[in-house]
Amino acid sequence: MTPAPAPEDPALLVHAYLDGELDPANALALEQRMAADPALAAERARIEALRRVIAERFPPEAPPASLRPRIETAVGLRRASPQPSWRALAASVALAAVIASSSTWLVLPRPAEDTADAVLAGHIRALMAPQPADVASSDRHTVKPWFAGRIPQAPRVVDLASAGFPLVGGRVDVVGRTPVPTLVYRHRQHLISLTAVPASGRGDTAPERRTIGGYNVVGWTQDGVAYWAASDLGAADLDELVKLFRTTPPDR
Repeated sequence: MTPAPAPEDPALLVHAYLDGELDPANALALEQRMAADPALAAERARIEALRRVIAERFPPEAPPASLRPRIETAVGLRRASPQPSWRALAASVALAAVIASSSTWLVLPRPAEDTADAVLAGHIRALMAPQPADVASSDRHTVKPWFAGRIPQAPRVVDLASAGFPLVGGRVDVVGRTPVPTLVYRHRQHLISLTAVPASGRGDTAPERRTIGGYNVVGWTQDGVAYWAASDLGAADLDELVKLFRTTPPDR
């Protein structure tokens, strides 16, 4: 006989939920269980409080300045340098030119078309993945902290469930070699990827919609951030999500 599967431990599921390890379906199911079970809700609150205390009392420390030279010396990267030859000087000049051109590429703002294509590519990849979000949760207080340590700044997260656009979770995408946060919303059977990209100091702009390969993409800038929403959702519904996201203040 096949042995019966071991019963699931709800407390362990709460830990997995807070660590972003559950898929969207199981995360939503556990949220419903926590809402109905005071013991599970208390366990979640206890774990969240413990994590906050640990983060406050044991903040990450920067490594000492002497560590890098010691490592480089140990692996043989640091050694006495001979007088540079003309070939070494030429190589240095060439390397400087490459670095200068790369820096210029990073400083110049990316064309809107390139950014729209990159955001849409991330959306399509997510649709093909086992789950569209790296952290699956409808709770903005779970999704927003998850980005800490993964990107320079956590994104603005807005709860739009009451308007028919529940939050599914979040993930990290890459636009122009830069990791950026993407929020995932759902409307009926459609997923929407909302990506926040540094706006390079440009002022606020009104939403502008374009269609790429059958997908609708809307871009706008707000408070120093360029937002891009991508989905196969109808244009009117996607415009409604954009309007709600722009005008609804996030809960503190």
